[in-house]
Amino acid sequence: MTEVDREDIRTRLVSRFGPEAEEWLAGVPSLAARLASRWGFVLGELFESGASSVVLRCRWSDGTPAVLKLSPDRALPAKQIEMLRVFASSGRVPAVLAADADAGAMVLEEILPGTEAEDLPSPSLPQRWGELLAALHSVDTPAHWPWSLRGRCEEAFDRIGRRLTEPAIDARIGKETWRRAIKRCETLLDTQDRVVLLHGDLHLGNVLDGGPSRGLIAIDPKACVGDPCYDAVDYVVSGAGHEGVGARCQVVASACGLDGDRLYAWSRVIAPMFAIAYLTHGGPEGAIEELLALAS
Repeated sequence: MTEVDREDIRTRLVSRFGPEAEEWLAGVPSLAARLASRWGFVLGELFESGASSVVLRCRWSDGTPAVLKLSPDRALPAKQIEMLRVFASSGRVPAVLAADADAGAMVLEEILPGTEAEDLPSPSLPQRWGELLAALHSVDTPAHWPWSLRGRCEEAFDRIGRRLTEPAIDARIGKETWRRAIKRCETLLDTQDRVVLLHGDLHLGNVLDGGPSRGLIAIDPKACVGDPCYDAVDYVVSGAGHEGVGARCQVVASACGLDGDRLYAWSRVIAPMFAIAYLTHGGPEGAIEELLALAS
């Protein structure tokens, strides 16, 4: 792990988990080595890591390319393991090769070639997305599944809504816009007439190319029960600043067999969240203006 990589990871983990994440990070090399010895895999280089974990490439005992994921929040891997195993029958999520919830660790197959969806040829992506949704949404919801789309949305509005007071965001997104998005969300949740087990966080960065035999593969699920349109809405809203949200919505709804009006309504719910992300990270102004118009 180079110093640059370590600093980048440290910044993201401390931002998510607080200063205690630094002590945990210092113990990652020894934890990874213990797991490699215990499970019989060969450790490789640091892989792209998210905001809640450290990920290292490894090679499983039979030669399978894999990734080791470690998190200071042990509850996160435990929940993700459960969700990946629920979706395993679809063939559209990575296989879990080993897991230790107490250690906050799991080994997953590495998806190859692994190109993110946003870097795949755009003309074929709607149809491939439709095939992915069909496979994921065909999975039976386990009895008494505890997570719902309503809870997922409430958490997102609460967490992201705390940022409305930041000057760069307050200058562009008012409280009335946020209240309007919450009301639209509540209306959609109250009128769900078909619910499925959703991936729950199916954006373009969480969908990878698994090659001709596998198709698109979804990673990092936050599985919840709700409106099937929700698993297409991030893809649709990503059309802002490109062909436009409305145009992408029509194409995606048709390819995925979804209600286009509901999908567009969901895009108006999610638009201010995308705008906040773009305002934070310097997204294109044209896309921001389209998102704010969509949220109005």
